[in-house]
Amino acid sequence: MNGQAEVSNREIKRILEKVVNPQRKDWSSQLGDALWAYRTAYKTPLGMIPFWIVYGKACHLPVEIEHKAYWTVKQCNMDITKAGIARKLQLEVLECLRMEAYENAQIYKEKTKAFHDHHIRKMDFQEGDEVLLYNSRLRFMLGKLRSKWEGPFKVKEVKPYGVVELIDPQSETTFKVNGHRLKRYHGYKSPREVEVLLLEDAPKREEA
Repeated sequence: MNGQAEVSNREIKRILEKVVNPQRKDWSSQLGDALWAYRTAYKTPLGMIPFWIVYGKACHLPVEIEHKAYWTVKQCNMDITKAGIARKLQLEVLECLRMEAYENAQIYKEKTKAFHDHHIRKMDFQEGDEVLLYNSRLRFMLGKLRSKWEGPFKVKEVKPYGVVELIDPQSETTFKVNGHRLKRYHGYKSPREVEVLLLEDAPKREEA
């Protein structure tokens, strides 16, 4: 039920699909590298990499250690007092980074929701309206020449946040659905009767 955990698991699964062998039995040995790749990749919702949120600094790749980067050869500060002060500052910076990541995630979710809501057709239903319900299960269990819309049902009550309570006229049972799965039912209209004029009843053209 956690959307962020599901997204993370899906990304890790995609990474493993690219590195495992055709038999896919070595996924456990490749999991560590896949997790490292995921944690050191830039995440747009967070505005930073997950490694930065946990440790408060950028990650250093093994290639940097091999080539003796500056951060590995600089002299360490052995003064306990100064080291304690520096550590406290690092903890403050880490907390600021986490708050920044939280704010970036909130902004990203709001933009995504606004983009999603912009492409939704708003339907206003009233109590007593007849509607059709979209059957989403047909995407998995296909039926030849079977309509994806069921009903009609009657609207019993329109609740906030797009929830609509319907009533089945046949069984008199009520249930709640998302308003985006509904569309208005206009009913079956029989074709108009066509007046047929007999040939002898047709008006005669006046001769010139």
